[in-house]
Amino acid sequence: MNQHTNLEDIFSAFDRLTVLIVGDVMIDSYLWGKSTRISPEAPVPIVNVVKREKRLGGAANVALNVQAMGATPLLCSVIGDDPDGGDFLRLMEERTLSTEGIVQSPERVTTIKHRIIAGGQQLLRVDAEIEHNLTDYEERYLEEHYLKLLDKADVIVFEDYDKGVFSEQNIARFIQLANERGIPSVVDPKKKNFLSYKGCTLFKPNLKELKEGLKVDFADENLHAFEEAVAQLQKRLETKQVLVTLSERGVFVADGEAKTYIPAHRRSISDVSGAGDTVISIAALCMALKTSLPFMAGLSNLGGGLVCEQVGVVPVDRARLFEEAKENRLYETHEHRTA
Repeated sequence: MNQHTNLEDIFSAFDRLTVLIVGDVMIDSYLWGKSTRISPEAPVPIVNVVKREKRLGGAANVALNVQAMGATPLLCSVIGDDPDGGDFLRLMEERTLSTEGIVQSPERVTTIKHRIIAGGQQLLRVDAEIEHNLTDYEERYLEEHYLKLLDKADVIVFEDYDKGVFSEQNIARFIQLANERGIPSVVDPKKKNFLSYKGCTLFKPNLKELKEGLKVDFADENLHAFEEAVAQLQKRLETKQVLVTLSERGVFVADGEAKTYIPAHRRSISDVSGAGDTVISIAALCMALKTSLPFMAGLSNLGGGLVCEQVGVVPVDRARLFEEAKENRLYETHEHRTA
């Protein structure tokens, strides 16, 4: 599918893609308020509520980013059969996201993260969640839903937040099913299942996850040790393609022996939450179109930076991303080599 000759081509091709996103979903709940005094009961601020808001989070935020980029997201996950689960489905319907891949189980609670924010600062976060693995019947239902959606997908995103949707067994099964059909898989890992994603097409940890997942430690500036760790990861996961996000130092992408560092763009950072979801969404779309890996890394890096300028978890602004990619001559710089 690699007949794209310019940036406009690539962005219009995004509109024709369908992305299957499997993983842990959650609700991001925000309570915005004003704080002008300390409580007489304890040394904590009193927050007077100005606004309450609930947003889709976790793998569902990846779906929103995919949708914001013009593609069609299909979300596959397990939530609780509880009031928060009802809220989650309502939020999906409000955003015109298909709920056909969502399993509701009476034995789970829907993950929700309540953030209390005053004066542009997060004062407290209260989480409700369970992290243990799915029961056998929940696993079975999840696989049924996954199989039903798989043949519609151009690319699959595994979005792991360590909340129990993924196990070593279903990861191996889901990747095998994708590989049999020749559908590329892109992984946003967490600690517990880090080395379970053998045979995936692209693996995208951040630097902290890379060190924890491989149980190695080195100074962030030690590029030799870092590249050794990436090579070890490629070998252990049997995947050539690895994208590592390096926070303010940009991103690194390895494709077999080929390595590319892409520096971050100077930005006023308001909030880094949700940046990883944007990066994986853009990376998945580029993988489906078989763009070059340096182009994919460059565009993902730009998108991740853009959402950091906003407070809270928000999807990427496609029009702004396109303009910035154009200004940076991203296509001309990075599309010389195809994947």
